[in-house]
Amino acid sequence: MPELPAVPDLLATAVQALGGKERVGQVTMATAVDHAIDTKEHLAVQAGTGTGKSLAYLVPSLRHAVRTGRTVVVSTATIALQRQLVDRDLPRLSEALSKPLGRAAKFAILKGRNNYLCLNKINSVIPDEPEAELFDAFAISRLGREVQRLNEWASDTETGDRDELVPGVTDRAWKQVSVSSRECLGKSRCPFGQDCFAERARAESAQADVVVTNHALLAIDAISGIQVLPEHDVVVIDEAHELVDRVTGVATAELASTAISAAARRCAKLIDEKEVDRLEGAAEAWHDVLDELPAARWERIPDGVAPVLALIRDAAWNARTALAPQGGTTQQGDVETAAARTQALAAIDEIHDSAVRALTAFDEPDPAKRHDVIWLSADEMRGVARRSLRMAPLSVGGLLRSRLFGTATVVLTSATLQIGGSFDGLAITWGLPAQSSSQSDPGMANGAEAPADADKVRWSSLDVGSPFDHAKSGILYVAKHLPPPGRDGLAPAYLDEIERLIKAAGGRTLGLFSSMRAAKAATEALRERLDTPVLCQGDDSTGALVRKFADDPETSLFGTLSLWQGVDVPGPSLSLVILDRIPFPRPDDPLLTARQRAVESRGGNGFMAIAANHAALLLAQGTGRLLRSVDDRGVVAILDSRLATARYGGYLRASLPPYWETADPEVVVKALKRLTENAV
Repeated sequence: MPELPAVPDLLATAVQALGGKERVGQVTMATAVDHAIDTKEHLAVQAGTGTGKSLAYLVPSLRHAVRTGRTVVVSTATIALQRQLVDRDLPRLSEALSKPLGRAAKFAILKGRNNYLCLNKINSVIPDEPEAELFDAFAISRLGREVQRLNEWASDTETGDRDELVPGVTDRAWKQVSVSSRECLGKSRCPFGQDCFAERARAESAQADVVVTNHALLAIDAISGIQVLPEHDVVVIDEAHELVDRVTGVATAELASTAISAAARRCAKLIDEKEVDRLEGAAEAWHDVLDELPAARWERIPDGVAPVLALIRDAAWNARTALAPQGGTTQQGDVETAAARTQALAAIDEIHDSAVRALTAFDEPDPAKRHDVIWLSADEMRGVARRSLRMAPLSVGGLLRSRLFGTATVVLTSATLQIGGSFDGLAITWGLPAQSSSQSDPGMANGAEAPADADKVRWSSLDVGSPFDHAKSGILYVAKHLPPPGRDGLAPAYLDEIERLIKAAGGRTLGLFSSMRAAKAATEALRERLDTPVLCQGDDSTGALVRKFADDPETSLFGTLSLWQGVDVPGPSLSLVILDRIPFPRPDDPLLTARQRAVESRGGNGFMAIAANHAALLLAQGTGRLLRSVDDRGVVAILDSRLATARYGGYLRASLPPYWETADPEVVVKALKRLTENAV
């Protein structure tokens, strides 16, 4: 085929066709991505809000795919970005570049199987949940209404994609009409295999130049060893700061007595009653043993627990043997039995594997070298305590190193990749070697050791900056005069400070709090003190609250973690971002505590490697809510005086955009009042 235009030329064509303006950072990033693809060298790019990073990686990706015939996978953390790429960016880009590339580029979106409606399940008479679980009359009626709506939607939808169902339904209702990969009968055995929405999405992705997916499916593809994604040689990971958490989430397992009982009921009509009774007995024993133990991380298997885990393992294995897969036929009755058997097998396998995982977790005597962190969790749902054993990997760096970076060229990008002014903090958690020789032990992050083949892994980093002039557009105010935050909630001085700042801003405030309790307490107190409205996360869906906040400049919105990363409100509705405290992880977080200790056991600084890095990443995300367009102006107010007084304060501030800094409240109040007057 004829030589294609160079990436800068293609980018210029795309920008002109889309009515944009050339941005230096965007051109720099696109050229770097193209170079990484050509040299097969991994690349980490920090690209601030407004850079246009989506085009910067999509243009070289499309060029590579069209030129070589190989697929490029683009992975995101959020549904919002997936939708933006598939519904807006890629259609426009494909059309704009069709002439210089010689054809219209093809693209597709691919999610996990349980995100798609299962036609076999929705046409089956076998309910997903055993009737014994449906005691709550209100829940039954709501569930029934939602399932009925799903049945009606099934005859209209062309994709079967859950995200296209508006309004959505509860997870419990969706489970009635979807299956996991383990529960699927398989295309050849399923009577609806030819029309399967998930299979159709996979087929489309196999023909696409660019496949858009999510970090969870990327993790499943890597962890399972079963190829879920189409053949590809380049992976672009957007929102890369969330990669480790999403992969950790996929690799985390849970063992609860309710799950064992549910699996037993699934098996009830399929295997001998004696084996079902053994499972039920194991569930009761597990409930009893967990009920006697405190909710905490396990340093070893507590006394009396190993025999019960062995009981669960053996009961599950016997049930699995009795459920041995049998050949299906095309007759509906046999298909339904096969489907029920497959779902039962999936549930039994999960229980068996979790029991084995827990039993073998402590075989390694050195806690820093163990694969898993094990803890007993106690959650409360509708006033009922639910206790379960959870298992999460101490590190996912090794997995990513071998299954992701070892199989494709990877480009990682986000507005926030430098922690403490360096890419190394995140890179090490991804399984990449540190670039800085000053790091005492480049492997000591997230409990991971440096990869043995670090000298063979080539990667580079690049910060293309931001089109925003942070020093002229924003003020970073650290309330140095306030006392350090305590454990007893928001101190009166904090509430006074928040009131003063919001009054100066005339509303227009996003309050980011370290806990839901603090957000609700601040909401309750400030609603009595202010003449402007205050919304609180939980009053409505997050999307609806953000829309109300954006539509009324006098409104303030308070909330916790999801708002730190999920709010994009350009314009005068957002002039002030308040953070109540440095978002260190909870000291009782079992996974992060274990990772911190693993670092310390190798002589590293566990607090800086884990807790400070966690806080720095969230601080950068939270403060990034302020400037969302080049015309935005405002103040980021951090009420935690430790950012100015503690030794780690400089490290955390180095992770933030270069705002103009002050600790003088009078300067800030005057600046906010001027902004308010100019906005009116």
